[in-house]
Amino acid sequence: MIDREFHSIRRLPPYVFAEVNAMKAQARARGADIIDFGMGNPDSATPRHIVDKLVEAVQNPRTHRYSNSRGIPGLRKALAGYYARRFGVDLDPDGEVVVTIGSKEGLANLAQAISSPGDIILAPNPSYPIHMFGFIIAGAAIRSLNMTGDAPLLALLERAVQHSVPKPTAVVLNFPANPTTEVVDLDFYGPIVEFCRKHEIYILSDIAYAEIYFDGKPPPSILQIPGAKDIAVEFYSLSKTYSMPGWRIGFAAGNRRLCAALARVKSYLDYGAFTPIQVAAATALNGPQDCVEEIRTLYRERRDVLVEGLNAAGWHVPSPPATMFAWAPLPPGYEQMGSLEFAKVLLDKAGVAVSPGVGFGEHGEGFVRFGLVENKHRIRQATRNIKAMLAGDRPRATTERTEPSRPAKPQIRAVS
Repeated sequence: MIDREFHSIRRLPPYVFAEVNAMKAQARARGADIIDFGMGNPDSATPRHIVDKLVEAVQNPRTHRYSNSRGIPGLRKALAGYYARRFGVDLDPDGEVVVTIGSKEGLANLAQAISSPGDIILAPNPSYPIHMFGFIIAGAAIRSLNMTGDAPLLALLERAVQHSVPKPTAVVLNFPANPTTEVVDLDFYGPIVEFCRKHEIYILSDIAYAEIYFDGKPPPSILQIPGAKDIAVEFYSLSKTYSMPGWRIGFAAGNRRLCAALARVKSYLDYGAFTPIQVAAATALNGPQDCVEEIRTLYRERRDVLVEGLNAAGWHVPSPPATMFAWAPLPPGYEQMGSLEFAKVLLDKAGVAVSPGVGFGEHGEGFVRFGLVENKHRIRQATRNIKAMLAGDRPRATTERTEPSRPAKPQIRAVS
């Protein structure tokens, strides 16, 4: 029997969320009520008009056939229309837009298309795991950009180019950022685009949370910068904006060469998302947008309840300006414990599940991430439990509930 590990699997580190997930499963098996902030899995219903369009489209047997791997024309036009309205950016639906089966799939397949063993990719750290591991699976080498330090991103890029052999192929950007919730303005992107054009480095920008913002101006697109389409492609997802995570629909938009490379790889791997889902996604983008404001308000209210409750418990957590997360430094007295051990303590003593920051990269150590995926009542209960824990009590997770229960989330092997 051959027992050596496959090369691509050997390059993936142990799954740091596995221990917390195993503890959640054991607690729930005992009948415990776990308040779960661990995964960024939207819990509200997809807006009714989008669901209705899906139902209508699925009644047509022609939509049950193979779809188009780069996306149906109507959906690509809808995304181009969204970029024109929201960002003032003109896109060619035929050459500058590719529909993906979620932005995660798009990033992973583009990594396969543009990188090979020995290539260097610059990726933020901490970051959403696919930003790094999509390229690691493709065989590339990752040079991390420490997003928690004092150095500005441009200085990090300059240093990376100076000390990388060969020259980096691409850099991944993510604003609003998961997990750190950081946002940037349009002026931030200008020098980055200029630098990457000069050094012939592609930019892969992830704006999955562009519509989940709470304070100040709406987050910009890097494609608003003149000349950005020469080097940049942007990934967007409907998962959070329209509460459509399980629908798995997203986009890549921008540079023609990158879009063509992604489309070519996809043509070998898939036939695109189910056509009725694409039809409904076009309705989401073209239809009434008041549902987006409702979703934004929902997360804002949950953010405020969580942050206020944690601060009242003696745990100072900055109020996130965007995304559906809160990025929390470990509370006083627990700083030396490490994020994974603290997450386990929080689960055991307060019945609250969070994601350990180290799971998003070494520079995420010292933090945990809360996903705003529980209702306000449950968030208040969680902060009460945490307050008791921090005060020295040890409340045990209980089977008592003060509202109808929701089905437990399945145990997963990845984070969102």
